[in-house]
Amino acid sequence: MKRMTTLTAVVLGGCVNVSAPTKPIEINLNINVTQEVVYRLDGEAKSLIQQNPGIF
Repeated sequence: MKRMTTLTAVVLGGCVNVSAPTKPIEINLNINVTQEVVYRLDGEAKSLIQQNPGIF
């Protein structure tokens, strides 16, 4: 009986097809990078820069 069940499973099992896609795989990475720079100068440095604008 066990042999008959195995034979039936093999005959009725079907087959599996694995194939590559016809179109290339496309991966969209929508990345938005935003940078914000915040700076503070102390009063002495700020007045020094204003007095000597060519320093930088």
